[in-house]
Amino acid sequence: MVFSSETYSVLVVSNQRKFNDAMTPMLPPSEYYPVCFSSNIAAARRELLSRNYDFVIINAPLPDDPGTRFAIDAGNRSDTVVLLLLRAENYEDVNERVTSHGVFTLQVPFPASTMRQCLKWMISARERLRKMETINLSVEEKMEEIRLVNRAKWILIEQLKMNEADAHRHIEKQAMDRCTTKKEIALSIIKTYT
Repeated sequence: MVFSSETYSVLVVSNQRKFNDAMTPMLPPSEYYPVCFSSNIAAARRELLSRNYDFVIINAPLPDDPGTRFAIDAGNRSDTVVLLLLRAENYEDVNERVTSHGVFTLQVPFPASTMRQCLKWMISARERLRKMETINLSVEEKMEEIRLVNRAKWILIEQLKMNEADAHRHIEKQAMDRCTTKKEIALSIIKTYT
């Protein structure tokens, strides 16, 4: 069950062919695209630098690295959900270190049904991140509008000798009269007087 019409990009970091072969049918292109496989951490780091991935699945340890630091680094990205697969002897210690960085962990071995459930949880987490990205963008846009309106007000105060309240009302009235945003009026004022 997919929660949105999105497809999710996946980076699988594993040097175990049996695992990679088992993962491939669980990641159909209709839901997961592109799906890239890296056989070591160095290649995975390069891949993660070249593009953003919705999901990173790390089958630890890898030949060149245990994978813990890479999982934390990937988990600290605001747009990536990370699943770190760990052997029983390392699970408790590593799980404790990575959980606070938003990294999901799973102890191997596990049945295929567990991986399917993990993928659903990852989709849910990614959609939550997507909503947070939208909220952050709207807050940033609002802050930008406030900065521009304040800058325009000070220009009106300096150039037209208005007081702050009159300058603010002037911008609001112009926005209403022209059926546009205060940001557009502010940009127009800034452009006119600078």
